[in-house]
Amino acid sequence: MNWTRLSTLLFAASFVTAAVAQRTAATAETRYVQVRGDRIAYRTIGSGSPILIANRMRGTLDTWDPAFLDGLAAKHTLYWFDYPGISYSSGVLPSDHGQVARFIADFATAVGVERFAVLGWSWGGMASQALLIERPDRVSHAILIGTNPPGAVPIPIQQVFLERAVKPVNDLADEEVLFFEPRSESSRRAAKASRDRIYARPDVVSRIPADPTQFEVYFAAAKSFAADADGRREKLCATRTPMLVVCGDNDTSTAGQNWLPLVGKLRNAQFLFYSEAGHGPQHQHPELTAEYIVSFLARTTP
Repeated sequence: MNWTRLSTLLFAASFVTAAVAQRTAATAETRYVQVRGDRIAYRTIGSGSPILIANRMRGTLDTWDPAFLDGLAAKHTLYWFDYPGISYSSGVLPSDHGQVARFIADFATAVGVERFAVLGWSWGGMASQALLIERPDRVSHAILIGTNPPGAVPIPIQQVFLERAVKPVNDLADEEVLFFEPRSESSRRAAKASRDRIYARPDVVSRIPADPTQFEVYFAAAKSFAADADGRREKLCATRTPMLVVCGDNDTSTAGQNWLPLVGKLRNAQFLFYSEAGHGPQHQHPELTAEYIVSFLARTTP
């Protein structure tokens, strides 16, 4: 055996492993994979069991807070992606969350991941619930952030949110209303800090969907999810897959209080509410939320 060559190979392998482990959300390169004929953009960092991350309405690869992703990547391998037709990805955005769920499953297969935890924010949280219900063989855990359960909810989306959500470009004041609690000084400070981290990556704005026809697709899928013709609410209450629901107490889009009617009906769920927080609690408390999620994944058995 050529021990010199073996030592060289082992050193090279350890160097590559270390480089992958040190990659951060802010520096991760954009990769591409074919899914159903579409060229889908994604990024991946970390090591450990996989988490697939499904984005909010108008969210892109660039609009996740890197501090939150880095916290998760300390213990898990993350895959976050752009939906078909959004940002860096080609194709057409699906208008039904069942279709989005099937896309996520196919994306997982394309990147070589068989079983995974799914983390969905807002619109992506609805897709994550559809995926959990349709493909329980693929989903080990579900983390649902700032999202509604299936079916009718007691607190609808508020006009103050809608007015900001459909603006072509959102400034800091908009984001304070959309994702934080503008009446709270600490929440406003967190909004600026999160925005500064996100916008440290160049050219974030140009990739954010601004076409009203795309907005209609997002809203159509959310409306169908609320109509719940497929009975997802009942099926969600029957699943034994561990769920962590993360909410802000002042979410003007998908009020965390909309989950309260399901308390006592869900079979394996945990709830995390933040005070003085809005639709993006994981951006207001990125490191803490990542710690809660990592602990939830470690301490719950599928």
